[in-house]
Amino acid sequence: MVRKRKWIKKKILILSGDGVGPEAVNEVKKIIDLLNKKKILDIEIEEGLVGGVSIDAFKTPIKDETIEKARKSDAVLLGAVGGPKWDNLPFDQRPEQGLLRLRSDLQLFANLRPAISFDPLIHASSLKSEIIKGLDILIVRELTGGVYFGEPRGIEDLGNGKRKGLNTQVYSTDEIVRVAKVAFELAKKRKKVLTSVEKSNVMESGKLWREEVEKLGKKEYPDVDLKHMYADNCAMQLIRNPKQFDIILTDNLFGDLLSDAAAMLTGSLGMLPSASLGEINNGNYLSGLYEPVHGSAPDIAGKNIANPIATILSFSMMIFYSFNNEKISQIIDNSVKKVLDNGFRTEDIMDEKSKKVGTNDMGDLIIKEMTKNF
Repeated sequence: MVRKRKWIKKKILILSGDGVGPEAVNEVKKIIDLLNKKKILDIEIEEGLVGGVSIDAFKTPIKDETIEKARKSDAVLLGAVGGPKWDNLPFDQRPEQGLLRLRSDLQLFANLRPAISFDPLIHASSLKSEIIKGLDILIVRELTGGVYFGEPRGIEDLGNGKRKGLNTQVYSTDEIVRVAKVAFELAKKRKKVLTSVEKSNVMESGKLWREEVEKLGKKEYPDVDLKHMYADNCAMQLIRNPKQFDIILTDNLFGDLLSDAAAMLTGSLGMLPSASLGEINNGNYLSGLYEPVHGSAPDIAGKNIANPIATILSFSMMIFYSFNNEKISQIIDNSVKKVLDNGFRTEDIMDEKSKKVGTNDMGDLIIKEMTKNF
């Protein structure tokens, strides 16, 4: 049982966003209400708009005022952004730009993507059960540098009907070291094994990445077993033998690719959370953005069939990383596992032996399990 105590008030900004985002986030609000009423935590909620709903209301993917609210909050929970309604807008005005600006303005340079297999859902994976049973990988992706942000970039007209597309892959020592420190610190709390991934055999940025990570490991983290691996080999090994990995550290581009590949090992994007973190001060992350890996799924929005588990687990990550409360985070995670063990499923993870429930009922079942601990 969790003992009641007086907690320091935490303020979170909730950005429900588009599509199924509001429905999934609503289940988290119910959990926050439970934690506050039981005096387990003291969480104040502020809300704002991001993505398509912000474009519709204010003609911008995110307002300056919303960014300022995010800066003043202890953490941000985001539902989902985007949808075909806004696909024809100019690239720099699309809903996703609101998310990118949040990451940039809050200086969230480390993206954490867990890939965890739940025993009752092993059948959902395309791989054999013995390969993924017990899978627990954490990918730490550098989020604000590399080829997605490097300059120069653009499409150049060469004349005679020909064009050239240009993107620049660039990393500095500081950018590499700060995200590597996050990965090393996490490795110390897990199995003390870290795999750093790049393409140092063909890319100078990869060569620098390997050298800086190696130097940091020897100097500050000699107790962590550091391994290096080329990105293409890592992609192959994720399919061949994923349980050889514990934490994977990599850059923005490779992290984008490898985290999606690792996510599908588990069988459902609807189950996977993520965290984007900034600088650490005295063991505390100064800012954090938490969101499910899945998209906005506008085709099922408003039908009470969306899976809220990834959003609930994202909130659990917030409790763990931003609020430093491992116990409550574990209660949420265990409650999710218990509901799955009892055979309840939303439509996306259904099988013939399961009991189908909607978004609201899934949230209520998880809350029911949580209350057994209070």
